Amino acid sequence: MSIHPLFFVLGFFYAITGQIFIFVICTATAIVHELGHSFVSANLGYRLNKITLMPFGAVVVGNIEGLKFSDQMKIALAGPIINIAVSLFFIAVWWIYPNCYAYTDVVVYANLSMAVVNLLPIYPLDGGRIVFCFLAERVGYDKAFTFCKILGGVFATLLLSMFVLSITNGVINFSLLFFSLFVCFGTFSRERENKYIKIFSSLSNQNLKRGMPFISHAVHKDITIKRLVSILDVRAANQVIVYDNERKIASLGQERVEEIIKKASIYSKLSQFL
Repeated sequence: MSIHPLFFVLGFFYAITGQIFIFVICTATAIVHELGHSFVSANLGYRLNKITLMPFGAVVVGNIEGLKFSDQMKIALAGPIINIAVSLFFIAVWWIYPNCYAYTDVVVYANLSMAVVNLLPIYPLDGGRIVFCFLAERVGYDKAFTFCKILGGVFATLLLSMFVLSITNGVINFSLLFFSLFVCFGTFSRERENKYIKIFSSLSNQNLKRGMPFISHAVHKDITIKRLVSILDVRAANQVIVYDNERKIASLGQERVEEIIKKASIYSKLSQFL
């Protein structure tokens, strides 16, 4: 995970205005949000190569090569869903321990705000990614991506205009400025700067010198690469024993497993590579 300079600028703003506690809660909320994305993507056989922590959230930009649009939607929805789950948990706690409301209300509002904002149909927010997947299935990747970039640019311009208007009214709203910069950065940053990559372990000399556990997995020949990746232990040397109708037909070592994962679509069946 990397931290964009604008994140520190926002932190400094909250510090000098006496709202550092709110900033810490919002940062924790953004991290929880990204953990939701990471958990679902890992279950699909992918992990985040890089997350950039920004004001009002984190940005993950780029192609998710090999994933169906339906799976991309699942990844996009995971972040808002976990924020909503956290909010509902604390709201339930209020019913049992009403006195804790004064200490946890900011957590609830931060998570609900994170969920609502990210569900806006604006790229690069999660709602915008869902819109992109919906359109890409119907009009193609290039047209959908262009539409989302244009929509993101319009939204960033609208936010910046609202910030300028707040200055003329004598009530400067810096949140609008930071949010417009966040949308602008996510919309126009390099398309492949951050992406999902397939998970696989590596028998590096460094890992072997420390010692690695050896784990065997028994699978059916028609298991998908997606499912295979989800059961592998990235901290161990893996051996995959392949069966067909209760009969052992192959034994794949770590290096062979890595070769298959690198070149295969995650929706392919293991039997195609035996």
